[in-house]
Amino acid sequence: MGPDAPRPKYVIANADEMEPGTFKDRFLMEGNPHQLIEGLILAGYANQSDVAYIFIRGEYKLSQERLARALAEAYSAGYLGKNILSSGYGLEMYLHVSAGRYMCGEETGLLNALEGKRANPRAKPPFPQVSGLWGKPTIVNNVETLANVPHIVDKGAAWFQGLSRTKDAGTKLYGASGKVKRPGLWELPMGTTMRELLEEHAGGMRDGLRFRGLLPGGASTDFLVERHFDVPMDFTEVEKAGSRLGTGTMVILDDRTCPVGMTSNLIHFFAQESCGWCTPCWSGLNWAERILKAMEDGAGKPGDLEKLEFQTKFWGTGHTFCALAPGAAEPLESALKYFREDFERHIREQRCSFQK
Repeated sequence: MGPDAPRPKYVIANADEMEPGTFKDRFLMEGNPHQLIEGLILAGYANQSDVAYIFIRGEYKLSQERLARALAEAYSAGYLGKNILSSGYGLEMYLHVSAGRYMCGEETGLLNALEGKRANPRAKPPFPQVSGLWGKPTIVNNVETLANVPHIVDKGAAWFQGLSRTKDAGTKLYGASGKVKRPGLWELPMGTTMRELLEEHAGGMRDGLRFRGLLPGGASTDFLVERHFDVPMDFTEVEKAGSRLGTGTMVILDDRTCPVGMTSNLIHFFAQESCGWCTPCWSGLNWAERILKAMEDGAGKPGDLEKLEFQTKFWGTGHTFCALAPGAAEPLESALKYFREDFERHIREQRCSFQK
């Protein structure tokens, strides 16, 4: 990305927020679209990029409307276009609406989709920073990351670090969905514990329900359980606990929801969204989906759990082109670890005991 790099250079905001249980980017784009645009301009200036894209999920209609209006306002005010504010630097920015697949949110799948191709992942290297959009140097970053940039530039890195409760800097948009009293989204210091998020901000479980587990960062993260309540929700500590912070938006499992059914639903989603580019993903996810559906339908067999455990290793990191299948393995592998008795009961009783 240096001065001798090929031109044009590109900078892209990944707003294709399709991770189940996640809605933080939508909140940012609907609530303050200029914040994202300013962050993207600053990122473009830092990299001396020529063109910027906001690659947005097709279903986010209100976000699209507000971003389109904000872009027009930014151009009118002289913050975009040629020779911005007489600085000698120019940046063109475009809003690109996704055709709509989970794979479009994967960095290189996004680049292919933006070029009008099927959203398959690319082999790396070369990395997008060297050969990205149309073979030119490209930086891709998340909406929440870019929304932080104007505030860091304005107030400094030390200020941003001081907002956190742990070594991972800043604040985080944390969310909670499921059968809690107050599902929602809150900006809180990085490192806020799961206990505080669940009990104070989400209001605890609904009356008559008990907590069983949660996915801490969207569908493609490992389940955590009650013994993890006091783990700080940051990238470092959640990984130590055996999961990933991911998007920071928790999906809560209660004691009246079948963990087998929940896991089956997640694997169905990932199988449906696989681009089919590599065998462990397209073949393995569909195989696991069939096994889980059979268990839910009362047709589970001895040995099914061992087959599922094999699958989670088959999809693991290093076996696929992108992170879709390794991400899908995380809720399944951890569900087999924490809720194994429920899986065994499905096979033993040939039914789902949660179904009425």
